[in-house]
Amino acid sequence: MRSGVNSQETQLTPTSVTATHFGKLFTLPVDGHVYGQPLYVPGLTIGGKTHNAIFVVSENDTAYAFDADQSGGPLWKTSLVNGSNGETAIPCADLNACSIAGTIGVTATPVISTDRNAIYVEARSKQNGAYFHKLHALDLTTGTEKFGGPVVIQATVPGSASDHDDQGNVNFNPLRENCRPGLLLANGVVYIACASTNDDTPYHGWVLGYNADTLQQTSVFNTTANGSAGGIWQNNGISADSNGNIFAVSGNGTAPPSTNNYGQTYLKLGLQGGRLVVSDYFTPFNASTLNGTDLDVGSGGLLLLPDQGGAHPHLLVAAGKEGRIYLVDRDNMGKFQSGDDSQIVQSIPNAVGGSGERNFYPPVFWNGIVYFSGANDVIKAFSLQNGLLSTSPVMQSSTTFSFPGSGMIVSANGTSGAILWSLEWHASSHLGTLHAYDPGNLSHEFWNSDQSGSRDSLGATTRFNVPMVYNGKVYVSGIASITVFGLLP
Repeated sequence: MRSGVNSQETQLTPTSVTATHFGKLFTLPVDGHVYGQPLYVPGLTIGGKTHNAIFVVSENDTAYAFDADQSGGPLWKTSLVNGSNGETAIPCADLNACSIAGTIGVTATPVISTDRNAIYVEARSKQNGAYFHKLHALDLTTGTEKFGGPVVIQATVPGSASDHDDQGNVNFNPLRENCRPGLLLANGVVYIACASTNDDTPYHGWVLGYNADTLQQTSVFNTTANGSAGGIWQNNGISADSNGNIFAVSGNGTAPPSTNNYGQTYLKLGLQGGRLVVSDYFTPFNASTLNGTDLDVGSGGLLLLPDQGGAHPHLLVAAGKEGRIYLVDRDNMGKFQSGDDSQIVQSIPNAVGGSGERNFYPPVFWNGIVYFSGANDVIKAFSLQNGLLSTSPVMQSSTTFSFPGSGMIVSANGTSGAILWSLEWHASSHLGTLHAYDPGNLSHEFWNSDQSGSRDSLGATTRFNVPMVYNGKVYVSGIASITVFGLLP
C-alpha cells in the first residue's frame, strides 16, 4: 500500500524523542552512495548468533547485513559484480549521472521475503564495454546467491517506437534504463519498475515481473511501446492491492489519447495470459502541457489508501511536479478527459510545493490525515473524511523545506504516540537534517538533528531518501554510511 507508517513502534514516543533523551548513536560504514531505504528483519541467526539485522545496498554494487543495534563491521558483505571477470558498477560518466554518485549500481530499495529467507536486489553493472541489469536473490543469513541467481534482466514487447528493432519489437535497453522505485513482492512475484537516468533518451517505462522462487521472468509491461519516455520514476515503490492489481505512475512521455501509450498516467495493471496489461488508468487533462514543461505526474509516487466511507471506498492519492493533488477511485480511475479532470474524485491545484517543480516525495497517511512535503514549502496536512480531502491544509509545519522537500514516515504504537519523521536534504551542502514532528500539530517539532550542535549532526546524505524507523531506532541512508539514531544511554 506504501502507507509510510510503522504502527508497531513502542520505544520512540513524543516524551522520549527530545534532545535530552534522543540522538545519534553510531554510523555504519559502506562503500558508496546509498539511495535505497534500509530494511529490517528481527531475530536472524547469522554466524551462529541471533541479531536484529538491517540490510543496505550501495551504488557501488555491494549488499550488506549489519547488526541493527550496535556499531561495527557488517555481519556479511556481498559484491554484486564479478570482479574477476572485469565486471564493475557503471562509472557515472557513462550515464551522465555524476550528480547522483561516482558509480551507478543499486538505486532501488530491495524487497525481502522472510518466508524464502531472501532479499531481492536489482543491480546495474558494466563488463567488457557491455551494460547489464541483474536481479539477485541473496540469502538473508549468509549473503550468498539463491535460486540460481543472478539473472540478467531482458525484455521485449511489440511496438513501433523510434528505437524498435527490425522485427518490430522494442527491447529493454540496459544502458538507458534505470530502475529507481522500490521493488515489490506480490503473490510470489518480484516486480521491478524502471525509467532512465536524467531523461537520457531513448527510454521507456517498464514493469517486469520475476518468479520469487525461480527468478524466471513472468510478465512484462512497457508504458510507451508505440511512443517514447513514460518512465516510472516514482520516489517510493510500485504498489499492490489485496486483489493482486499493480499500481504505478509514469512521467513525461507519449500520453493518452495516443493509443496504447501511457506517459503521464496513473496505471492499474493486471495479469492476462501471463502478461501485464492496463486494466484501468487516469491521465490528467493537461498531460500535453505537463510534458512541455517537464512536470512529471510520476515524480513523487502514489499511495493506496485504506478503505474509506462514502461512494468511493478504494482510493489512491498522489501529487506530481505540478503540485496538484489527485484523489482517484481505484475501481473507476477515469481514463483521459479533455478540458478538466472532473471524472476523478478530486483534483486540487496548487496544493503542494511553493514554486517551479513542486513535489518529489510520496504522501503519507496517518489517522485520517494525508501529509505532503513539497519543494520550497512547508509540510501540509489534508484531512480525509468520507472519501474526500479537505481542499486546503488543516495544519502545516513552521519549517519551510527547499528543493526537493523532505521524505516522511510515521511511527506509532497502534494509534498512540505518533511521530512524523521528516528527512531534509540541503541542496547547497548535501547535508541532511532529521526532524521529528507531532503529526497532530505540525507546528510542534519534538526534535531535530541540528539542535544539539555537532552531537547529532547527520552529515552528507542522498536526496529523495526516506528514513526507516523500527524498534527504537531511526536509520538514515547517506553517502558512504548509514546513520543510526535512538534513545541515548
